[in-house]
Amino acid sequence: MAKAELKSLLLSMVVPTILVFIICMVKFIEILFNISFTEYGLIPLNIKGLIGIITAPFIHLDFKHLIGNCVPLFVLTTGLFYFYKDISYQVIVLSWLLTGLMTWLMGREHSVHIGASGIVYALITFHLTSALLRKRKDLTAFSLIVIFLYGSFIWGFFPDFFPERNISWESHLSGAVCGVIIALFYKNEGPQKIIHNWDEEDENNDEDRWWEIQNNT
Repeated sequence: MAKAELKSLLLSMVVPTILVFIICMVKFIEILFNISFTEYGLIPLNIKGLIGIITAPFIHLDFKHLIGNCVPLFVLTTGLFYFYKDISYQVIVLSWLLTGLMTWLMGREHSVHIGASGIVYALITFHLTSALLRKRKDLTAFSLIVIFLYGSFIWGFFPDFFPERNISWESHLSGAVCGVIIALFYKNEGPQKIIHNWDEEDENNDEDRWWEIQNNT
C-alpha cells in the first residue's frame, strides 16, 4: 500500500475510533457505577422517547450486544470516510437521524430500542447501493467484503428466527431503507464511475504507429 493511501486509511479511522470509544465508555460507566442508561433509549410514538433518536445508539444491553455492533460500525464507517470523504459526515448524520426517526414512527408502542444496529444496517445498504450505482471496482470490492462479513444481516429483519433475543427489527428495517434512500440522494456526489475517454490524437498516433510497423515488415 502506498504511503499516501495508508495515510488516507489511517485518517479515515479517526472518527470511527472516537465513535466506538464513546459507545464503549458509556457501557463501562454503566458497569462502574452500577447504573443503566436504558431510560434514554428510543421509545416509539412517545415525546419523551424522542431523545432516543440521538442517545439510543450509544446504549447497549451487554458486551455481546456492544461488540456485535461496534465491530461492524467501525468497519463500515472507516469505509465510509475512506471512499466517500466529501459526503461522509452527511451520510453518517443522516443515517443516525433518519433511522432513529423512522424507528420512532413505526416501532412497537411501549417498547424501548437501544443499540447502534440501525445505523449499521443503514451503512450496509448505503455501501451496497452506492457500489451498484457507481460501478467502480474499489467500491464493488468493498461491498463484496461487506456482504462476506455481514451477509447474515438479512436475518435481522425476522425476529422469529431468534425467539431468545429481543431484536429491534424495526430499527434494522428503518436503517436498511434509509441507507438506500441516502445512497440514491447522493448518487451524483462523492466518487463517480470512472469513464475512459480515448483522445483523438492518441488514436491517430496509434494508427500511424500501426502503418509504420506494416511498412517496415
